[in-house]
Order: sequence, then structure tokens, then C-alpha cells
Amino acid sequence: MTTLETLRALCAAPGVAGEEQAASEKAAELLREVTEDVEIDRFGNVIAWLPAETEEAPLLLLDAHIDQIGMAVTSVEENGFLRVANCGGVDRRLVLGQQVTVWGTEPLAGLVAVKPPHLSDAEERRKLPEITEIAIDTGFDREEVQKRVRPGDRITLTGPFAALQNGRVTAASLDDRSGAAAILHALRLLAGKKLPYRVAAVFSVQEEVGGLGAAVSSFRLKPDEAIAVDVSFARQDGLEDRWPNPGDGVMIGIAPPLSRGIFDELTALAEQKGIPHTIEAMGGRTSTNADEIAVQAGGVRTALLSIPLRYMHTPVELVQLSDVEAVGELIAAYILRDTEEGGDSQCS
Repeated sequence: MTTLETLRALCAAPGVAGEEQAASEKAAELLREVTEDVEIDRFGNVIAWLPAETEEAPLLLLDAHIDQIGMAVTSVEENGFLRVANCGGVDRRLVLGQQVTVWGTEPLAGLVAVKPPHLSDAEERRKLPEITEIAIDTGFDREEVQKRVRPGDRITLTGPFAALQNGRVTAASLDDRSGAAAILHALRLLAGKKLPYRVAAVFSVQEEVGGLGAAVSSFRLKPDEAIAVDVSFARQDGLEDRWPNPGDGVMIGIAPPLSRGIFDELTALAEQKGIPHTIEAMGGRTSTNADEIAVQAGGVRTALLSIPLRYMHTPVELVQLSDVEAVGELIAAYILRDTEEGGDSQCS
């Protein structure tokens, strides 16, 4: 399966934070093409195991989160409209007038109600409503919608997967399905090789509401080292030049919670293997699962690799496929770095 096909499959499954079942099942299905040792834990995290040459080998955790931002139904109004709360960092600037899917007893098409500009005064046109102030219209009256929707049901913004020019793709959930695709690419590169690590690939849940899945899985697994994979900002209209362009490769993070030693090894490997990369320096927390993993079980040496992404937390997120693959190649190179099989830049 190509990276494009992998991303398309991952992005097709809904998985708003706290209701990731469909996304977890799709991820598990893809992981079983690499290893039969796959489980979904009690919290919803998907965990796949690759064995090492010896049972005493250190454990390396690879993490990418499988949940996406969205909304949750809080009530049904007398007129049949739904009131909602956000699950994760929904951009209120982009919600009005959007098409959505309500994941009730059956998927329901809906849209975010918006007052026509003809009937709005100047103050209303300037005001940005809170998520709790918007209404979702499914076309049903209250009696009919209550047969299909309950409080707590999740809602996703419609952002269909599409291949663009120059090897770029867009979808609503590339944060962080592209990270999951990168780890899958690494696992495929490692298939059939003798590994110096026991590898646990975790596609974790509830990152968008605080990294809860990563905290659960890393506490349970107690890895010796970890590499978290997420997205970060890419250069776009209105952003400074300090951000990389899509196509500039893997972003290697350095921040207080992260291991300087692993950072140095990853940077040296990227240069040695000719893997395109940039450095992302942060002065505090990374706002990714790396923060949660690093402080579990007495402390875990943790690294962060990111994929440049445009239009984060919108229905039109954008990444370049070569960046996804660069992350996977660097992970595989790191795992094989002290073995005879680690000499090829493509790890094949």
C-alpha cells in the first residue's frame, strides 16, 4: 500500500476525541498487514508489536495520535437544531456555514446554521460566536432527530480527502493521521529485519483533549525510549519564513522535555542518510504527546518528529507525501543505526 493509499484509508475513518473506535479499527487493520501482534487496549489505543532479536532488548515506543478535533452534541432544541461543545481546538472562524456529519445511530449530514448577511447588523457581522452558541441543522424536526442523535454524539467537519498538485494532499484529519502513516511507513521498511529494539507502535487516542491516551499507554508499557510523531506548522500565506515549506522534510524537535541525546543522533542520521530535515526549537512544552510520554514511569527518553502541515485544525489541512515518508525513513534509520542493515538511506 502506498503512502497516498494509507493516508486516504486512515482519513476516511471518523475519530473525534473520545469516540475513536472506527479510526482505531482502521489503524489496527493496516497494522496487521505488518505484524499479527496488534491489540486495542481498554482506553482505545492501538498497539502493534515488532519483536527484537532478543527478549532483553530495550523497548522503543513509537506514538502518533489517531483522534481528530470535532464537536459533541449537548442538547436538541425545540426546533430540532443541535447545540454542541468543542472536542479539541476547533477554529471558530471556520465553523459557520460548514457542512458536517453527525455520528448518531447512523451518519447524518448536517450544516452549521448561519444568519444571512442581509439580515445581520454590523455588530453581528463582526462578532465571532462561541462554539456553544452555534446550531447544527440536520433537516429533521426535534422528534425525528431525537430518534437518531443523543447528547455526546460526535460531529466532524466535512473535509474530503483529495490529492493536489506536487505530491500534496488535503483532508480534515491529517493531524495526526499523517503521523500514523509515517509510522506505518517505518514499520514497512523494517519488515523482515533483525531489530535491536522491541518496538511498540502506538496509535493513541484523546491527544486533542490533553494527551490522555499517550499517558495511559506509556505508563503501561514503560518504554526505554520513545519517538512521538505529530504535525507542526508549515509556511503559508501570513506566516513567517521561519517555518519550513511542505516538502522540506522531517522536523526534528528540541525542547526541555525532549532528550538531547536522541535529538543529536536523529540529526546526525538525517544528515548522514540524506534525509531532508529542519530543526524545530521550542522553549517549553511541545504541546504534543511527547510531553506526556516523557514524564511517565520515572521518565522516558523521548524525541519528537513532526510533519510540516498547512491550515492546522481546519477541514483543509495539507501535507506533502514526501515529508510523511521522510519521517518514516528517519525512524527506521534510527532503529537500525547500529546494525549492518542500517547502512542504506532507504532502509531497504
